[in-house]
Amino acid sequence: MTEQEVRRYLRRMKEEDSEQAFHGFFDLCYDRLFRIACYYLGREEWAQEVVLDVFMTLWQQRDRLPALDNVEDYCFILTRNASLNYLGREARRPDSATADQLPEPSPRHGSPEDGLISEELFAHYVKALDRLPARCREVFIRIREEHQSYAEVAETLGISPNTVDAQLQKAVARLKEMLAPYL
Repeated sequence: MTEQEVRRYLRRMKEEDSEQAFHGFFDLCYDRLFRIACYYLGREEWAQEVVLDVFMTLWQQRDRLPALDNVEDYCFILTRNASLNYLGREARRPDSATADQLPEPSPRHGSPEDGLISEELFAHYVKALDRLPARCREVFIRIREEHQSYAEVAETLGISPNTVDAQLQKAVARLKEMLAPYL
């Protein structure tokens, strides 16, 4: 996702009330926001619901979006807050058996400062992942996040397992390079 593309869609959404521009913005940003929601919620169906709500909010705020300094960060924060609110609502539902199935609070955040550092690093990771070439990103996500085997990825994408390995190595090298300043 490039800042120019996002700005172009936001401008058209505001000036023309363009649903077509909104669909382009949605296509450009959905995967990234979905990964953020999955990180917090741990369940794909909940993440889908949250991300759709976030996009509804973004459509309602389309007049204000072009004036934002950093749209990426705004979308990240909006998705994070919506995810945490969703978890809170699910935990309070007395009629739901899902309260027992909620993800446990992660011990990865020892202190509030550690939590902020972890969230900031995750935001940089998501941005870096978005900057990978499409094939590298797809291979990386399927293997590292969805835990598919090389053979499954190769079959799904119609490439050889050696190509899967090469794409994964390329993705890992680029991610290390992009994230080095933050580690």
